[in-house]
Amino acid sequence: MSAVPISEHVALVTGGARGLGAHIVRAIAAHGGRVVINYRRSADAAHALADEIGDSALVFGADVTDKDAVGVMIDAAAEHFGAPVTTVVNNALPDYSFNGDGRSHADNLTWTELDAQLRGIVGGALNTIQAALPGMRAAGGGRMINIGTNLVQNPVVPYHDYTAAKAALLALTRTLSHDLGPDGITVNMVSGGLLRTTDASAATPDAVFDAIAAATPLRSVTTPAEFADAVLFFLSPWSRAVTGQNLVVDGGLVKN
Repeated sequence: MSAVPISEHVALVTGGARGLGAHIVRAIAAHGGRVVINYRRSADAAHALADEIGDSALVFGADVTDKDAVGVMIDAAAEHFGAPVTTVVNNALPDYSFNGDGRSHADNLTWTELDAQLRGIVGGALNTIQAALPGMRAAGGGRMINIGTNLVQNPVVPYHDYTAAKAALLALTRTLSHDLGPDGITVNMVSGGLLRTTDASAATPDAVFDAIAAATPLRSVTTPAEFADAVLFFLSPWSRAVTGQNLVVDGGLVKN
């Protein structure tokens, strides 16, 4: 798999129906890759996106925290495309409100909140990775790409539960890269900050976007399409010698 072009991959994008996930789906499909658009509740958006892409897209509804449902999804993708899933992009998020005023603080943060994020972000990723492993090994390798956040390095807004779960996913990215490297499977993370614009950032005031842009060397806020370009790097043969890494894509705001 080390020199396989994007066009030969079957890629699962969790939470791929809308927001950043939809941009990643479009980017992979634009380079000839076959894509599984996973969704939990956004069925209409998922089917609309698949109609836009055409025969290279498969829509599948599954909660990534349900290990059995994930296994069924991986098997269905292999049967549909006649080839195993060789790329997993772990993008799905549990329900979360990025509300700086309404977030939990140190004195009222609960384990229930932390557990929900850990189960959704880390548990969901573990389920998809484990389900895809047999097919990747049979294919001679694969790509695991986890979506992270620059809040781990620079918690400008202390979203404790969300950030802790993404930090745990970064640790899992690095440890899994050791286990799976001998199988020709790379495991990497792409981390962003505030993106202009997704569902999560739609309510963000222009003044906040402007302040972030002014703080970056590129003087701009990263777009979802720009972020998706970086994900493509880890699908491509150009990343064949890169694993266990965290690529921060935020215009240079955070130096990793």
